[in-house]
Parts: sequence; C-alpha cells; structure tokens
Amino acid sequence: MNQQNNLHEFEQMIGYRYQDQGLLTLALSHSSYANERHLPKSACNERLEFLGDAVLELTSSDMLFHTHGDMPEGDLTRLRASIVCEPTLAFCARELQLGKYLLLGKGEDLTGGRERDSVLSDALEAVIGSLYLDGGLEVARKFVLRFILNDLEHRQLFFDSKTILQEIVQKHFSEGIVYELIGEEGPDHCKTFTSRVLIGEKILESGSGRSKKAAEQSAAYKTILALKKLGYERN
Repeated sequence: MNQQNNLHEFEQMIGYRYQDQGLLTLALSHSSYANERHLPKSACNERLEFLGDAVLELTSSDMLFHTHGDMPEGDLTRLRASIVCEPTLAFCARELQLGKYLLLGKGEDLTGGRERDSVLSDALEAVIGSLYLDGGLEVARKFVLRFILNDLEHRQLFFDSKTILQEIVQKHFSEGIVYELIGEEGPDHCKTFTSRVLIGEKILESGSGRSKKAAEQSAAYKTILALKKLGYERN
C-alpha cells in the first residue's frame, strides 16, 4: 500500500478527512525518516508532538474535572498523569494500529520502532496536534475523547495491574505473588517475553510483551480478570 492510500485508510479509521494532508504526513514522520532523507529538523513530528501534548492535557483535565466533581486536586493530577503517560498513549496507539502508518528511517524500522512505546506515544500526540491545526480544538478534543479517554476504568486496570493484583492477593490469599519468565523469542533488538503469575505454587495466567516488565503487566492484568470472575475483588 502506498503512502497516499495509507493516509486515506487512517483518515477513514479515525473518521476525519484532513483539509491539509501534509499535516497528517508530518504527524506520521519520525525524526529518523527526516534525518535519512536529509530533511530539515522541522520535517519530523516533534513540533506537532509538543502541540498535541498541550491539547491532550487540556482535554483530559477538562474531562476529569467535570466527571469527578468531588475528587481533590492531588488525585485528579495523579489520574491525569496515568492517562497521558507514555505506556498509556502507546497502548492507545496500538489500538489504532498507528505503527503501520508511520514513516521511519530504515534503521529505526528494522530495530522495532513501529512497536516502541516512545515512538508510538510521540506520534499519537503529533496526530492530536495535527488535528488541532487542521480542524480546530473541537476536532482534536473529539479524537482524544474517542480514542484515548474512552473506557478509562479498563485502561486504569491494565496500567495499574501489578499494584491492583498485589492488593487483591494481600486481601484474599496468604501466599505471595511470583512473576516467572517462561519464554523469550525474536532477535535481541525486537524480543518478545512471556511471563506467568504464581500465587504460592498455583500457576495462574501468562502474558507477553516487548519487555519483561510489559510481559508481567500483561500477565497481572489477565490474572485480575480471572480472579474477578471467581469473586475476588480489590475492595
């Protein structure tokens, strides 16, 4: 699929047609792509990322302020931080399959850049910035609400999974949690790790990820869901 078709496919997926498709191309252009083609620094998505970060923070702050009327400032700040952090944004970017649309240098592409959290999260913020410039704040806000701030309870459960699982186990079990690495595959620059959760000697769920930490997080999340079905809750 050529780049023009890629752009149209991405527009269809997010439900927005750019007036200036050059903004979308810029949002998808990683610095490695610009460097490889000897383009100026401004030809990558870093400036749009800066703008999108501000739009994301404003939109998430406004939503949290109005949906959590009794939540104190400190808790609002912590909740917002969990929403706009790199792992959360990378998770949202993967749901959009954003990696497949990115313009990367050959080296970045070969070393797994399309799946790297930092690359994906930065590109997602750049897309937000491009939407703001192309369609205004309301267009960017709708994108954030639809693709980032949707289903917050589920996202928070995933990203706080190890902490939440620890609380469930402390409440309901006498044994502690052990995370055991049970597999790794792929070349050194693009490995996939698999870990499983044990409570005492009982083996529960397993999960995979691009790092050992991500694999443990995935395993913890699946274990929480399994325990919830059995009636084990956090509170």
